[in-house]
Amino acid sequence: MTALPGLPAGPVTRWLAATLGDASPADSYAAEVISGGLSNITYRLRWGGRRLVLRRPPLGPALPRAHDVRREYRVMNALADGPVPVPATIAFCADLDVLGAPFYLMDEVQGTVLRAPADTAALTEGQRQHLSAELVDVLAALHSVDPASAGLDDLGKHGGYASRQLRTWGAQWQRSATRDLPDMERLLSRLADGVPAVEETTIVHGDYRLDNTIVTQTTPPRIAAVLDWELATLGEPVADLATMLTYWHDRADTERARISVAAGLTALPGFLTTGELAQRYALTTGRDLSALTFYQALATMKLAVILEGVHHRYQDGQAVGDGYDRVGPAVPLLAARGLRLLRVPRSNI
Repeated sequence: MTALPGLPAGPVTRWLAATLGDASPADSYAAEVISGGLSNITYRLRWGGRRLVLRRPPLGPALPRAHDVRREYRVMNALADGPVPVPATIAFCADLDVLGAPFYLMDEVQGTVLRAPADTAALTEGQRQHLSAELVDVLAALHSVDPASAGLDDLGKHGGYASRQLRTWGAQWQRSATRDLPDMERLLSRLADGVPAVEETTIVHGDYRLDNTIVTQTTPPRIAAVLDWELATLGEPVADLATMLTYWHDRADTERARISVAAGLTALPGFLTTGELAQRYALTTGRDLSALTFYQALATMKLAVILEGVHHRYQDGQAVGDGYDRVGPAVPLLAARGLRLLRVPRSNI
C-alpha cells in the first residue's frame, strides 16, 4: 500500500472500507499526491474500480479559519446541479483519529488542470481564447446564483466585505510574517483608507483562477469543474473578478513572471488580456467596475499573505510538493504591486 505524507495508508483504507465498502480486489488501493497545493493537499486514490480525490488541510499548524475543507465540501454540495460545474462529493470526515485532520472525498472529474505553461502551450490560439471567455462566463454564472436559494445565505455576512477582508488578512499577515515588510504595512493602510462605500453581495469563490478548474480535452475545451472552494463566502463579486485578474499573466507583464504562482500560464497568444477579461465580465453581468483597481490591490495583498504563509511552512519543512523555494521572493513584489495599483485611476469599464 502507498504511504504518503498526511495520508497514512492503514487508517485511510479502513475509513474507505467503512464508507464505501471493501475494495475488490482487496489490494487495489493506491494513492498519489496530485498537488501539495499552496493550501490544502489533494490526493488521487484508487479504491477497487473507483477513481477518487481526497482533500485535507496542509501539514503542520494552520492559521485560524484557513484551509477549511468543511466549507469546501458544503459549498460544492450546495452548488451541485446548478450553473457552476463542481465535482460530485461523496463524504466528509471530521474524525481526527483517521488522518489527524478533517478531510473529504469526491469523485474524480475527467479532464486536466492547466498548472504550467507547457499545459497551455499545447492548446491552439483559438482554444486559449475560448477558454478565457468561458472562465469569465463561469464566474458570472456563480455570481448569478441566489445564496438563499442555494442554502448558502449564512455562508458569510451581507455587506462590509472589503473591511472584513482587510481585518482578516491583516491579522493573518501578523501571524504568518517571517520578516519585516514596510510595503505590506503601507498597503494595508492604503486599502483601509480606500474601502468602497457601496458593495454588492453574492456567493464568491475567493480564489478563482484558471488552475483552480478542470478543463476537458475536447474541441473546444470546456470547464468541467471549479475546484478549491475553501475561501468561498458571501461578498463583493468584483473582488472575485479581481482575484482572477491577479493570477492572470499578460504577455507584456514581465514582472508577473517573477511571481511564481501561475507564472507564464496565460502569457501566450490567444489568451484574452486582463482588460479584455474585465470588459467581457462587465458586458456579461452589467456590473460597474469603477472600483476594480481597489479590489485588484486587495487581491494582491491577499495573495502576498497566502504566499507568506506557504513560505513559513516551507521554512519549517512542512510543505508537500515542489517549487516552494520560489514562493518567498514573490511576497515583496506583490506588496509593491498592490501599492502601484492604488495609484492607478479607477477603471471606467
